Amino acid sequence: MNLRIDPSAGGAVLTLPLDAPLEEGIGLARQKAHWLISRLDALPPHIPFTDGAEVPVLGRPHRVRHLPGRRGVVRSEDGELLVSGRPEHLSRRLVDWLRQEAKRQIVPRAEAKAALIDRRVGRITVRDTRSRWGSCSANGNLSFCWRLVMTPEDVLDYVVAHEVAHLKYRSHGPRFWQTAGKLTRDMEEARAWLLQHGETLHRYG
Repeated sequence: MNLRIDPSAGGAVLTLPLDAPLEEGIGLARQKAHWLISRLDALPPHIPFTDGAEVPVLGRPHRVRHLPGRRGVVRSEDGELLVSGRPEHLSRRLVDWLRQEAKRQIVPRAEAKAALIDRRVGRITVRDTRSRWGSCSANGNLSFCWRLVMTPEDVLDYVVAHEVAHLKYRSHGPRFWQTAGKLTRDMEEARAWLLQHGETLHRYG
């Protein structure tokens, strides 16, 4: 049984085992009512992808600027994200661009780091995952949350190094951490940044 706050949904999520009665889950939620209220009140406000919104890219703030009369792809230019097309498509186009930019940042890093430890990366996918920033499957496929592209570059680099290190060591033992530390810099600072600020990235979009 698990009760957690989902910043992207702006609410709480209760997960029960299949054989657990619903009443037990409701009882847990009632017991944790004060905690739930305080955590929900502390959530940062949602920031929709609209004209004028401020969105970080690699940790640097960018202002969204809608150019309805212009065609073409989204462009990053002088601290602005220039989005063409109709207003109702702005959010989707910006998400698509951020996904592509995340993959553009992640793929070459992952391949280069894997080569340093004599491993090869399988397929690399970028998704909007809520419970983890990255994962490594048993067959060497890597998956990352596209929202990493909003973090400072050292943080993104650490998450890539973390998952690449799993290509060599599946568990989080001493040899794993030693390998991950060799593949990136400022590992502890990056981990601390994610713990402190990671949840806030889900308020965008």
